Amino acid sequence: MDAFVVGIDVSKDRLDVHVAPDGKAFFVANDAAGIEALAGRLCEMAVKLVALEATGGFERLAAAALSAAGLPVAVVNPAQVRSFADALGKRAKTDPIDAAVIARFAAASGVEARPLPDAQGRLLADLVARRRQIMTMLVAEEARLKRAAERELKKSITRLIAALRRELDSLDESLDALIRKSPLWRIKEDLLVSVPGIGKRIARTLIADLPELGRLGGKEIASLAGLAPFTRQSGTWRGKSFIGGGRTHVRAALFMGALVAARRNPVLKAFRDRLVMAGKPKMVAIIAVARKLLTILNAIIRDQKPWQPT
Repeated sequence: MDAFVVGIDVSKDRLDVHVAPDGKAFFVANDAAGIEALAGRLCEMAVKLVALEATGGFERLAAAALSAAGLPVAVVNPAQVRSFADALGKRAKTDPIDAAVIARFAAASGVEARPLPDAQGRLLADLVARRRQIMTMLVAEEARLKRAAERELKKSITRLIAALRRELDSLDESLDALIRKSPLWRIKEDLLVSVPGIGKRIARTLIADLPELGRLGGKEIASLAGLAPFTRQSGTWRGKSFIGGGRTHVRAALFMGALVAARRNPVLKAFRDRLVMAGKPKMVAIIAVARKLLTILNAIIRDQKPWQPT
């Protein structure tokens, strides 16, 4: 019997399902009863993979329930699915069409099922994401305060800034408490912050958003973080290499860590200086430092040994 690949397009109220290669299509409600019925139906089939798009959290209930039912589940990147659809010439966009494209993408790209984070892991990721949101709002309000001329406007912005800072402190306390509850997270955080240039904020971003750290090779982890350069060439023409894709928040955190490490970490500072002396642009050198920093962090978590300058 052929193994089936199932694509699911997720919306707030329903799940559109497409089964490849036989082309069966149907939908169920995106609630406990609908997902239970879907799991029962899929468990009767020889399912190789169930692929769902990441849709801002609406996919979590379905992904968790289907995985708990013993089905191999993968949450796929919607940008990659959209690019795949463009390559197929699929300009029309409806939920059933999207489900079929997801199934074809999963079958063609070799996506593999991965363990889903547990409730504590999801909570950590949500708190880290919420902290980023508060920081974004805080930076925006501080910029507005600098431009504000009227007294009443300044008072309003100042009150909001104070409230945002209180909320930031509250989130940090919640994150501290959550990390303390997990011996594994405590150990991982201590190992990460042992590296000059890595503070608690970056460490917690990596713990929450890059759980594969320490379990993959250097090239694979760099690709996940969006720090693996891709080559552009055709015939004798050689273009500049660029980085992109991957997990944006992880890449941003590592970039900030690289800026600090290029000044305070003697090993990475020497590495950056060598690149600049060799004629590399400063931005290229910092990106190289970020990738080397990630390689070091990956090895530290893999070997469970803190930073050693040698």
